[in-house]
This record gives sequence, C-alpha cells and structure tokens, in this order.
Amino acid sequence: MGKYITEAYLVLRIKEVNMAAWMKMYLISTGIFLCIDTIWLGFVARGIYAKYLGYIMAKNIVRWAAGVVYLIFMAGLLFFVIEPSVRTQSIRYALAAGAFFGFVAYATYDLTNLATIEGWPLFVTVIDLIWGAFVASSTSVLSYMLINRFM
Repeated sequence: MGKYITEAYLVLRIKEVNMAAWMKMYLISTGIFLCIDTIWLGFVARGIYAKYLGYIMAKNIVRWAAGVVYLIFMAGLLFFVIEPSVRTQSIRYALAAGAFFGFVAYATYDLTNLATIEGWPLFVTVIDLIWGAFVASSTSVLSYMLINRFM
C-alpha cells in the first residue's frame, strides 16, 4: 500500500513541476551551498582534514567526481527540502528537514568510511556530521528566503 502512495505522490509532483522554476531554484540553492562550503573547505576545515586524513588524501582532487557529488546532493536537497518548504511556505521545514537531510547524507559517507577504512578518525566523522547538518540547513533556509523574495 505504501509503495502505491509514494508512486502516486511522485507522479503528482512531477506533473506539477515547472522546469524553469526548478532550474532557477536549483541554481540559487547550488550557488548558496557552494559559497558556504567553499568557506568551510578552503579556510576552516583544510587544516583539520590535512592533519587527520593527510595520509589518504589525493594530491589532486578528481574535479568531475566532486562536481557530480555536488550536483546530486543539491538535487536531493531541492527535491526533498527546499521545494517542499517553498511550496508549503514553511521556513521551519527548511531548517529542520535541511539539517536532517545533511546529517543523513554526510553520515552515509562518514560512517561508511569509519566502518571500512582502517584508522578513519572518529573526530572527522563527528565534525562532518555537524557540518553536513549545518550546511544543508543553512542552504535550505537561505534558499527559501531568496526564492520567496525574488521568484
């Protein structure tokens, strides 16, 4: 029964989609996320990651793979958090669901690493889970505010 309800919900959502509006929301929210995450990765966390993960960090990142991660993450954040918060006019939903979405996404990565990579630091996992919740929640709330103001 639940399967059919979920499928019906997705079909209804897809029929309602205004692709131009979705693309605008996607660009706004992705821009916000990139600004926030660039500050984190470029200034705050750089030393932490080098100290705790330097032994396994690549000398050069694989930029296309990093780009794909951002694109997928932002598609999920828009679909599950930002668009529903705008549609229902709930900044609280943007805040809470954004934090939960970020926590789950970052937990998937970090807890898998903790389970499978020998010597993966628990400290990094804890910081990343907090960061994931913060960055997704902040992105969702700021996106909600800008989308409501300018769209």
